[in-house]
Amino acid sequence: MNKIIFKKGKGILKWTHLSVLVFFFLSTEICLASDSPVETLSLGDAIEQALQSNPNISSMEARYRALTYLPEQAGALPDPMLMLNAMNVPTDTFNTNQEAMTQMQVGISQALPFPGKRSLRKKIKHYEAEAAYYSVEELRKKIVNDVKQSWLDLFFLDKAISVTQNNQDLMRQLIETARKKYEVGKGLQQDVLLAQLELSRLLEHGIMLQNMRKHQQIKLNILMDNPVDTIVVLDEDLPELQVSSGQESTIQQNALETRSSLAEKKEQFRASEASLALAKKGYYPDFKVSVLYGKRRDTPLGAKRTDFMSVMLNASVPLYAGSKQANAIKQKQHELEKNRLTLKSEQNKVHMEVAMALADLTKAQEQFQLLDAGILPQARQTVASMMSAYQVSKVDFLNLVRSQISLFNYELQYWQAKIDIHKSEANITQAIGKEY
Repeated sequence: MNKIIFKKGKGILKWTHLSVLVFFFLSTEICLASDSPVETLSLGDAIEQALQSNPNISSMEARYRALTYLPEQAGALPDPMLMLNAMNVPTDTFNTNQEAMTQMQVGISQALPFPGKRSLRKKIKHYEAEAAYYSVEELRKKIVNDVKQSWLDLFFLDKAISVTQNNQDLMRQLIETARKKYEVGKGLQQDVLLAQLELSRLLEHGIMLQNMRKHQQIKLNILMDNPVDTIVVLDEDLPELQVSSGQESTIQQNALETRSSLAEKKEQFRASEASLALAKKGYYPDFKVSVLYGKRRDTPLGAKRTDFMSVMLNASVPLYAGSKQANAIKQKQHELEKNRLTLKSEQNKVHMEVAMALADLTKAQEQFQLLDAGILPQARQTVASMMSAYQVSKVDFLNLVRSQISLFNYELQYWQAKIDIHKSEANITQAIGKEY
């Protein structure tokens, strides 16, 4: 293992040069990105692109469009049957004019479900299509929220990288100050080493943030259906907040009325109700009407034979209702109960999401106010005061470094709290199902 020996001036300069070199490589990607003209991406543009291009939404929309064609199919009559018959042909000669009852028949038959069954089948498919529509709407709102969360996380990482780089610059200044004091015999070598250690930690933190940004950029590109290596440069400003000032009870009521997932579960419940009604009609017979025309040939002596016409009515008999129709009704009753409980569970889920998002919003707002108006200004004043005092050897260097690290952490907390306000608002919007 190579050892670094710190001699006055030389060892310290080598370490400082190494830090600058590492920082240069960390900043290379950003510098290269800034050299090429890249348009900034606003949150609104990211949402619009995701809604237009995300393949999951397109897939769900295609499924919904397919289901819209089912109601008319389910409500239509079964296709009629064309019949061609050879009746009473003698097997000894197969002569069609030998026997008086021999005839060539052509006919048509039509199945007729019991009145009300067709309309119920149509209703079931209509409700299922409506449920699919609301599932698309729910997915769209989820994608919008995912884009918001990813965009905001990327925004925070940009700010965190900027804060980290600024603190790296400040730590380099501390190293230079400590080095000069050490060179003139007014400082300690351990002060220089401590500052260099903290700079190394900041450089390591910068590497971690850059990696996190790459991952978040990939996630946002996937949501927008962009190539994963597309460079994303965000607007410098956050969008305006639309935080509601209404009571939680009012927001909860709005969620019950506008949340797409609830509407989807309601349509599924209605489909189950119609399915149960259709199962109960299974006790009633279905019919089939047939009309046939029989053509007879003249007698061998040329006498005229009259053609025949037949009309038939068939009806199904629910002979096995105890094992078939009765069990079908029980099945549909359980399915109805299952969908009723699913709807209730979804209502509870929506209530929970709204309540938790509102609680997170209140917490983020309080943290931001505390950091913005109290902690952060005080921390900045403390660092400035201790820096001045250190110049005249009235403050221990360790305490100065600790105060600078605390300021760094508070600056990150400030941006995190600010981002959390926007993320909580996005979660409330998704929980309600609309902008509020």
